Amino acid sequence: MIAAPDRTPLTREFFDRPVLDVAPDLLGRVLVRSTPDGPIELRLTEVEAYDGENDPGSHAYRGRTARNSVMFAQPGHVYVYFTYGMWHCMNLVCGEEGRASAVLLRAGEITEGAELARARRLSARNDKELAKGPARLATALDVDRALNGTDACAPTGTPLTVLHGTPTPTEQVLNGPRTGVSGAGGVHPWRFWIANDPTVSPYRPHTPRRRA
Repeated sequence: MIAAPDRTPLTREFFDRPVLDVAPDLLGRVLVRSTPDGPIELRLTEVEAYDGENDPGSHAYRGRTARNSVMFAQPGHVYVYFTYGMWHCMNLVCGEEGRASAVLLRAGEITEGAELARARRLSARNDKELAKGPARLATALDVDRALNGTDACAPTGTPLTVLHGTPTPTEQVLNGPRTGVSGAGGVHPWRFWIANDPTVSPYRPHTPRRRA
């Protein structure tokens, strides 16, 4: 008999570690999004690590700005950014306060509230595609910039919480280059995913955008 996932919320201490320790350890954890229409739950299957000033691929590589300021907050806060003028992406801040690092949530399996996610992801061909990619994940969970700065470790009333879930055994965790990251930041093998999980997004190398 398979044990049910542990529903104990992750503490701030979980996130108060180096980003390369936190990122793979998030696989199998359960993200809960509380909405007025009911909860949506997602089992994390793919993430990417970003290491602040040590990482040319990070939004915080050149220091603090109005856009990335949440990355310098206490570990366990949510950093949401807007990209390409149309999509939101969600990150979980980790490491010591004042030193920016975060984990991008790239993909997951909707385990509760699928009907709510389907209503937001009408183009998904099946439930495996509901949160298959970081923008799709944020859309399915109704995450936008209004949730930027949310404390996922707050004891009560937070719209986003991460539960202990069922951690993924080390032998089932794979890693490789991050998707779509250009230049020096693209060489880091800091994308982590669960082997053979159908909700993991396909890898795509960086492709320079053509100017009209």
